[in-house]
Amino acid sequence: MSSTGRSGGTPGTYGSEPPLPPSLDPRGGPAVKPPGRRRNWWRVTRWTVGLLVLALVGTAVGSYVWADAKIRHVDAIADWSGRPGDGPGTNWLLVGSDSRAGLTEQQERDLHVGGESGINTDTIMVLHRGDNGPVLMSIPRDSYVAIPGHGKNKINAAFAQGGPQLLVQTVEQNTGIRIDHYVEVGFTGIVSIVDSLGGVSMCLDQPVVDSKSGADLPAGCQTLNGTQALALVRTRYSLPNSDLSRIGNQQAFLQALAKEVLSPSTLLNPFVLYPFLSAALGALTVDQASSLWTLAQFGLQMDKVAGAGGRTVTVPIADEDYRTPAGSSILWAPNASKELFEQIQNDRPVPAPS
Repeated sequence: MSSTGRSGGTPGTYGSEPPLPPSLDPRGGPAVKPPGRRRNWWRVTRWTVGLLVLALVGTAVGSYVWADAKIRHVDAIADWSGRPGDGPGTNWLLVGSDSRAGLTEQQERDLHVGGESGINTDTIMVLHRGDNGPVLMSIPRDSYVAIPGHGKNKINAAFAQGGPQLLVQTVEQNTGIRIDHYVEVGFTGIVSIVDSLGGVSMCLDQPVVDSKSGADLPAGCQTLNGTQALALVRTRYSLPNSDLSRIGNQQAFLQALAKEVLSPSTLLNPFVLYPFLSAALGALTVDQASSLWTLAQFGLQMDKVAGAGGRTVTVPIADEDYRTPAGSSILWAPNASKELFEQIQNDRPVPAPS
């Protein structure tokens, strides 16, 4: 008779021990992780992702609040008897003032801006946003118009006589265009904004040399620093059509600036974006109703003007050397200018300049 001890049997035969469950059998089978460990790992992952999202949202909200709080406001827009009614779209009045506030004597010499007292407007433009694409309309600073309460004068005198509010009313009264928002930048603002971006790229058809503004720029494509950009937009005496030629340079500069601001190299680079925001928000003055969102919309429309989606025009001129008590002025072409103003106020298509 053969022996039938405990150790000699095969699984499932008489005298063998019952098999172990697969999860406990040391001889094989995959190890099963405890369910609790998987749950802990997933919980940690969810918390980590959630905290990252909260941090990003908090940073974005904090940046928006910080930037919005830095905007400087002024009472620029007011109701008055006879003010144009609301029209479709949105209209911004963009003003470049020759304010020298905060400049030292050395800075005035470096920027070739002198030390004159009083503030005038070197740049006056209306930016219209509507269903037919944005339109940027320049108003020559020497335009001879009626200034409410002050008789007739060059339009840039309105700012000196009554500040932003009188200038807005003067533009509304003489064009029939209702102004919704106001944006102003001074000499130092242009310099600081351009320098914060590392310069603005522009292509000039011909050299721009002017001893009064300090411009000394060759023809061709180049990157302008803040001082050079300011000199370019101020140059007029050495240009063939004086203020009208300067308007062309101002429009080209604003389009180049908008393109630089909204480029990925600016928006996706915090080391460029934050210095730019700090410079721009410290340099701009806007109406009481404007916010950071309003300025962002303004910038987007300027970028469209720089591309193929917008128009740049100048108020039609009848006489570039109109003799007045205020000196040589610019007289608008009455019928053509009225048609342009009505197109903008009523958001009708503005044809390309002929």
